[in-house]
Amino acid sequence: MKIKTAFICDECGYKSPGYLGKCPECNTWGSIKEVALENKKNSKSTSKTRKKRPILRLQDVKSSNSDRIVTNINEFNRVMGGGIVKDSITLLSAKPGAGKSTLLLQVANDLGKSGLKVLYASGEESESQIKNRADRVTEDLSSDLWVISDNSLDSVLFNVDDIDPDVIILDSIQTFTLGEFSNSRAGSPTQTMECANALVEIAKDLERPRVVILVGQMTKEDEIAGVRALEHLVDTVLLIEGESGEELRTLLTTKNRYGSTGEMGFFYITDKGMVSIDNPSEYFMTTRENNSEVPGSSITVVREGTRPVILEIESLVSHSFMPYPSRIGECMKREQLNTLISIIEQRGDIKLYDKNVVIKTTGGMKLKEQASNLAVLMSIVSSVKGVGIPSSTVFIADVGLTGELKRVPSLETRLRELDRMGFKTAYVAPGSAKAIKTKTLNIIEKEKLRDVIFHVFK
Repeated sequence: MKIKTAFICDECGYKSPGYLGKCPECNTWGSIKEVALENKKNSKSTSKTRKKRPILRLQDVKSSNSDRIVTNINEFNRVMGGGIVKDSITLLSAKPGAGKSTLLLQVANDLGKSGLKVLYASGEESESQIKNRADRVTEDLSSDLWVISDNSLDSVLFNVDDIDPDVIILDSIQTFTLGEFSNSRAGSPTQTMECANALVEIAKDLERPRVVILVGQMTKEDEIAGVRALEHLVDTVLLIEGESGEELRTLLTTKNRYGSTGEMGFFYITDKGMVSIDNPSEYFMTTRENNSEVPGSSITVVREGTRPVILEIESLVSHSFMPYPSRIGECMKREQLNTLISIIEQRGDIKLYDKNVVIKTTGGMKLKEQASNLAVLMSIVSSVKGVGIPSSTVFIADVGLTGELKRVPSLETRLRELDRMGFKTAYVAPGSAKAIKTKTLNIIEKEKLRDVIFHVFK
């Protein structure tokens, strides 16, 4: 059956009989995509043979959220919301070389060793290449892990009927095609969506639910390749972030129908694969002998998803021999760093007009929250004065342009984590921690940045 297609602009809906690089209606480049048109004659005939699905009362529906598959990779379980739901479909994307195929192969082998039958289908690598990676990242290869290297989804579906796997992993969805849509190339919107729809039907089968995990390629703009509808179709969307030259990798969920959105897991990549960082607070802090105080170092607590992470911020302030001093923030935007420097000059009476200022975090984590602003400012003050801050002291507050300390969300969760880790002192905004009780943590409330500087450095 020949499927009719048209080229439609994603921005304005302009329809063209052929591909155009630029939409003549809205003048947007690269927005025209190939889309399959519905065949009305065939839709009537297929509706008669369509299988009727029973209607259920919502209160009688069995919840699958409590019936999860838990792996031995703790950070993966956390990001998934506590484990993998048995009838779910997940989309994982990352830049080339970020480790998405490595992580999924580790997950597949772990699920295979737990007694589940796993089918790993690759449209990019041969069976021997997959085996070489498996020998490198796994010590004990599961006998329930099956592999197929083919670009045809029809072939994969035939093998699904033969071996009846519990988990299906497709790497990557943009490389597979269905024979029914032979007039569309692999990676086109038509092929991508139709392949995804076929896999959704398999995952959501009431009689035989399965776990389906898809790998999605990423564009130069760091977006998932293909139509946006692919992200709406799946239950969970995961992203692996991390620079190619660094070992730290973060697994972030941008969509999760079975858990919290924005949850983040931490890994470091090695020759043996992705290693889960089960205690990030220890990873993002420098261990020093005898808890020695080092100028330019301060500690704060940031939230990644629902998890509080204790983070060390380092500053280096040096004399500038150029008319325009450098402002380098590896962990934050330059505009934000310039704003904080202006606040500390005007409200903290510390002059930095002839000083170079460099900011970074241990582990390379990005500072996305305003709750870390007080810690950044205190690390700069510590570097200027050449006096270290006690390693048991933490700063959790935003700082306004007036120099006043501002409250931050989820303060109680952050303070509980500090109390659990044995920290002694925490500086916060006034009125934000009156009802919070801790065992050993001394909570100090200050109104202004100048008060904190005076209290810490006497």
